[in-house]
Amino acid sequence: MLAVWVEQLLNFASGALAAIRKDEHYPALMAWARAKGTALLGGNMAMAQALAPELWSQTPLERLDFACEPLARPEPNEPCWCDSGHRTRHCCGAVKLPGAIPEHLMWMLSLRDWKGSTLKAALASHQAPPQALLEAGLISAEGGQRGRAQQLLEALFAQSDWARLPEQAEPAFELLIDLYQERGFSHKRDALLEAVFEHGPLELRGGALERLCLMHLDNDDLASAREAFIHAQQTLPDSPTLAYIEAMLLLHEGHVQEASERARFWFRRLSRQGGLDPEQLEFLAELADNPGATLAEQMVNAEEELAEPLAALQELLKVVQGAPRLDLRRSAEGELEYHTSAREAALFDAFQQHFQASVDEDAPLGFKDEPWANAENWLVALCANPEWLDSPRVVQSLILALTLRFGSLPWMAPSLFEPLAYRLEGWLSQVEALRDENQGGELLWDMADNAVLLRTGLALVVGMERGAREHSRALAERLLALDEQDSLGLLELVLDQLLRDGRDAKALDVSETSAQPPLLGTLMGRALAFYRLERFDEAARAVREASRLNSHVIRLLCESRPKRGANLGRGERNSAEPEPGSHEEAWQYRTLMRDQWIATPGALEWLDQQA
Repeated sequence: MLAVWVEQLLNFASGALAAIRKDEHYPALMAWARAKGTALLGGNMAMAQALAPELWSQTPLERLDFACEPLARPEPNEPCWCDSGHRTRHCCGAVKLPGAIPEHLMWMLSLRDWKGSTLKAALASHQAPPQALLEAGLISAEGGQRGRAQQLLEALFAQSDWARLPEQAEPAFELLIDLYQERGFSHKRDALLEAVFEHGPLELRGGALERLCLMHLDNDDLASAREAFIHAQQTLPDSPTLAYIEAMLLLHEGHVQEASERARFWFRRLSRQGGLDPEQLEFLAELADNPGATLAEQMVNAEEELAEPLAALQELLKVVQGAPRLDLRRSAEGELEYHTSAREAALFDAFQQHFQASVDEDAPLGFKDEPWANAENWLVALCANPEWLDSPRVVQSLILALTLRFGSLPWMAPSLFEPLAYRLEGWLSQVEALRDENQGGELLWDMADNAVLLRTGLALVVGMERGAREHSRALAERLLALDEQDSLGLLELVLDQLLRDGRDAKALDVSETSAQPPLLGTLMGRALAFYRLERFDEAARAVREASRLNSHVIRLLCESRPKRGANLGRGERNSAEPEPGSHEEAWQYRTLMRDQWIATPGALEWLDQQA
């Protein structure tokens, strides 16, 4: 019965609003209610006459700069406000409506319908009720009107009185942050987060801190992620989301056992407190048992229409074995060359009919097109044709696509990246065998089809860096041995991994193997290793050399909350490979390695003294 009333109310209110927009005067609405509105309520004239004045009183009017023109509610013996001529107690006062009328209904419907300058003016009037803004924003987003949703939700959070926010403001906040992320509005996103931290209610501040922690994890900024997590824990100590976030943070940091132990702590604590539904408790129990596998399963399930194809890909990769023979040759100069065979080319062509995206041959990692736009198609086709993985070009495209979507998530490494790494390593073994039997030679990037194997290796090293660190480093070292020119820039990555593992002497040895001029990350890695080994004079020399390469790096490492936007050149912030010596290059190093400087007692204080 209530559902019927809600449908009738919405239909009647929509019709009433259309009538009001044609003529914003009360008599015109009542004429519409008697002539046409009655049919929307099953022929009930009395209900139509009783409902119309209620809706009129809450409708924003453009002729009044979006203020309402509420009617004075008559006393029982006064003339009824529907202009029937009867006393109220014998007219609308005798009508009992089947349910309540939301006090913001006509504002919500108006916000749904207004467009362009009218919508902009209505929002600028600051008259819209917060609940109406929230509901209209959520409805617009569900209908695919992302720009309108952003406009409405911005108005909701632009109010000076944060106490007026509806109870359901947190989903709206999450949606607006998502919209900013999707549309590249990073400044607006950061401003909203700062406003919530400063003015928002407790629950919203906690949610913002959780979101900030996840954003830092997505950017591999572990030090900032840890800081945001601690603040979130202080704000909302009993939030179940914290268990999920802490497990992700610890896995990013490489602390698998601690992630499991902390998940067990959260499970015991929150289950004793009660208030969690069975599904939440089951998730926490699974998280405690195997945090990596649980997060991987959740990540796959969260992919909606891709959940089944991704799960099928994981099952396929479990049974991928061996590495088919490659066409490997030695050039006239004695260097090693991989040549794509006719069969491999045919397999790749078949795969490419579904995959469609083209690898950017001029970049170490990346595509000219978006590979995930039709991912359901190519994932299903690949699982139906596992022989396609015999082609290194297919493996290259698959690995690049997986790295693009899941490369920063450590819990995805065992099921997606490591199985394909074993296949690549089988191919590298064939290359090494050819090298060893003929006493030398390198696998140079720009010869034959070598870039396919090297690019695949780089993507795998990146994809496994967090979740399978030892495997990632071992693969990087094999690639460096085959490509001593370090075409892929793997030396810095290996150095960073050794420093994270506390193998400082080995890190120094690795940093001295390259014949190329040292990069910023290499010099700063050497400085950190020297400092840990208490070779302070050598550490200081490395820092001075790094400062000559990049004058920003010491300040950005030492400041706790520097502004990323300062001193950026045009387009520099979005550059995948920042210019040497740039602010963005220093920021990138800070993001990747500041947590290691923080974890080294006294290192940041010493570094600050070198400035």
